[in-house]
Amino acid sequence: MALPDRPDCSQSRAIPIDFHHCPTAKKPSKKADQTHWEDYKEQQKILKLSKQGSDRLTELRNSMDKQGFCDKQIIVSVDGSYTNEQILKHLPERVTLIGRIRKDTKLYDVPQSQPKLGRKRTYGERLPTPEQIRQSDKYEWQEVKAWAAGREHKFNVKVIKNTLWRSAGLKHLMQLVIIRPLGYRLTKSSKMLYREPAYLICTDNELNIETLLQSYLWRWEIEVNFRDEKTLMGCGQAQVRNKESIKLVPAFITAVYAMLHLAAHRSLKKADQIMLPRPKWYKKKPEKRHSTGDLINNIKAQLWARGIGLNFSGFVNQELKTQSQRNAANPCTSAMFYMRNQPNSSPRNLFRGTW
Repeated sequence: MALPDRPDCSQSRAIPIDFHHCPTAKKPSKKADQTHWEDYKEQQKILKLSKQGSDRLTELRNSMDKQGFCDKQIIVSVDGSYTNEQILKHLPERVTLIGRIRKDTKLYDVPQSQPKLGRKRTYGERLPTPEQIRQSDKYEWQEVKAWAAGREHKFNVKVIKNTLWRSAGLKHLMQLVIIRPLGYRLTKSSKMLYREPAYLICTDNELNIETLLQSYLWRWEIEVNFRDEKTLMGCGQAQVRNKESIKLVPAFITAVYAMLHLAAHRSLKKADQIMLPRPKWYKKKPEKRHSTGDLINNIKAQLWARGIGLNFSGFVNQELKTQSQRNAANPCTSAMFYMRNQPNSSPRNLFRGTW
């Protein structure tokens, strides 16, 4: 769930709210009978990720309704693997999906007129492909501001409303959004490089383009989320064999990660409110938000300070007072607090390398 700093164009933090174990179906042996193979094909349909994702969206919508948030709209940003028939045709009410599509997707216009004889038309004329629309001068570009990659950018987009897609059926009257490639330079003197264009569809035809674009750009925080949980929190590294533990341990670590950032959001309102200064070899630049490593180091230092009986609130001032008495301060204490977080790090491992 996106947790933005401000209601308007701003950076956001992704907070995990659900963790569901989705294993793949176990393939039977070649000598298995026909019954086992039929069961295997049925399990494949049930356990595929798009089906599981659709079920979790329904569960999320029902959960929010039970908590009294029936009037709150859910905007879901997904990548191309979830922009398919399984998700779109089973999308719950009051849930808006923003997904990425192929550049050669076949889209249709709303039928303008119906024939006097024969079956009524459900789809209108075939629209140009998203790639053809991007290259065409018939559709105008418009400029939209959105937050991405640590700062505010100006994006050029094309918006085509009232479109239909056979994969979504007649349930959704959608809008197509085409994002022009954003230019960037690796260094100040290097040549201009360009990213790939993006083609999006939105199931809410009336959603304004600013909210649509910003909601999709916030989706990148999910990838940051995965990286922090795996590398810093050790999600998936626990050596457990019990089936229930295999399901619950990664979910527990993900819940701890979510509570860590929620606590930081409530207690640390500014990026410079880090209690421990960063090591001197780090680049001195204004930080716009707390990193997961900083938060882990801070909470670890607080726990260790309580264990050794150190007044952590005056830790930095204590070091300043003893500048003229360098031998009076224990260097191991300072090294312990300045140690950057590593997966599976503990005071025992730290002291093993220090002493």
